[in-house]
Amino acid sequence: MNFAQAEFLIFLCVVLVVAWTAGANDRRIRNGFLLAASYYFYAYWDYRFCGLLLISTLVDFFVARRMASCTSPHRRKGWLIVSLMVNLGMLGFFKYFNFFLDTARPLIESLGSHAGTLNVILPVGISFFTFQTLSYTIDVYRGKLRPTSSLLDFALYVAFFPQLVAGPIVRATNLLPQLAEVPEFRRRMMYGGFQQLLRGAVKKILIADRLAETVDVVFAGVELYSSVSVWIAVIAYAGQIYYDFSGYSDMAIGIAKMLGYRFPVNFRHPYLATSMSEFWRRWHITLSTWLRDYLYIPLGGSRGSSFATQRNLMITMTLGGLWHGAAVTYVLWGLWHGAALVIERYRRAASRLPRVIRSRVVRWFLVMIVVLMGWVLFRSPDWTTAMQVYQRLWMPWLSVAIDGSAMDVSAMSGAATDGVGALGETARIVWLPPLTLLMIAIMVIEHAVWTTRLRRCMRLPPDAWYSGVATAMMIWSLLLYAPRGFRPFVYFQF
Repeated sequence: MNFAQAEFLIFLCVVLVVAWTAGANDRRIRNGFLLAASYYFYAYWDYRFCGLLLISTLVDFFVARRMASCTSPHRRKGWLIVSLMVNLGMLGFFKYFNFFLDTARPLIESLGSHAGTLNVILPVGISFFTFQTLSYTIDVYRGKLRPTSSLLDFALYVAFFPQLVAGPIVRATNLLPQLAEVPEFRRRMMYGGFQQLLRGAVKKILIADRLAETVDVVFAGVELYSSVSVWIAVIAYAGQIYYDFSGYSDMAIGIAKMLGYRFPVNFRHPYLATSMSEFWRRWHITLSTWLRDYLYIPLGGSRGSSFATQRNLMITMTLGGLWHGAAVTYVLWGLWHGAALVIERYRRAASRLPRVIRSRVVRWFLVMIVVLMGWVLFRSPDWTTAMQVYQRLWMPWLSVAIDGSAMDVSAMSGAATDGVGALGETARIVWLPPLTLLMIAIMVIEHAVWTTRLRRCMRLPPDAWYSGVATAMMIWSLLLYAPRGFRPFVYFQF
């Protein structure tokens, strides 16, 4: 069951009606129903993994209570280690076992042993609910949060269906106090949540999924396309992943708001950033702040020497890349962003930047180049494909062989679309899909509008006359222009 499917809309309507009627005056009835609905939502994917949710819930609930009752720092740390071992152990086994096994395979086979492979199915959302429960036990260990005495509230905090599958990563300090009482029904909040749900659906279905059509085709045969077409595909993927994931976040935040709860903002138009550090303050905010508070700062943050700070940045971003997936390309993506942050920090500390680089437009352009080159790694299924994309982007006149597979497609002499001819001696398809170009233009315009006073209008305040018109237009557009078939959210694979 997915936010963009009709089955979910029926499920959501039932949940809203029951939560605001039968559970309107009794917190235990309301939370118990929401917990049952959340487990049903997760079981709809694969009921076998509900046990992982239950294990993580029970372990961290009792570990937190034991830590609170301990007076010995060593025993408190011991209980924290139990939580870390259980949660990271489950995450490591299901997500990284085969990755590390494949990495070590040459060494194992060189010693005369045989390394097999396990058919491990990745549980949906395990990366998100693992980080969410860990934030709870770590905050209790640090004394920033008192453990809850209600197993029901904590179980709902872990499994709450709006953010269970792909975030935002909501911390216990934010959500548990809200679950401890029955929220007051407010029409303004219900209306705002419904509009945010609609905006998220428009982002996902009408923009991200349309962009994905071009991205999938080009990345499946990079060597066939011209440099211009590959550039369009890379920019389209930047739009796809942003509107896909921010769309999911908007839908999750909107659904929670309709139920009376507030989630933290997860995106603030990251493609407006003029520095890499600003980009990470705008992109997947709940993950970047989690990595900062629970990894970067405990490593030492920027409190030590310049070398120590650079090391901490590289470790944090590399592990952040690995969190996204068990593949070399994700690790390289994390290293790429870590290196960019290190260079940026070093340049600021070493000397004043040249006048031309201090220009806001130039800094924005440089950030976008770094981000786009990183998205190539993130999207590519393997290193070979990534190198092919880089070659087409920056050296379109070359025809090189990668892993013994020549990229020269001169046999396609004269092959081109839209009436565009061949480039040089090697003919490659020049594909300029009008719908993709339109969606890229919409992305540019939407980001530009948020730099002006019109951004208030984009929030569609309930008392504005145009909010109802915009709502009707979004519903009409979804019904009329939604592409056929269902395309999963990008971050479901993480």
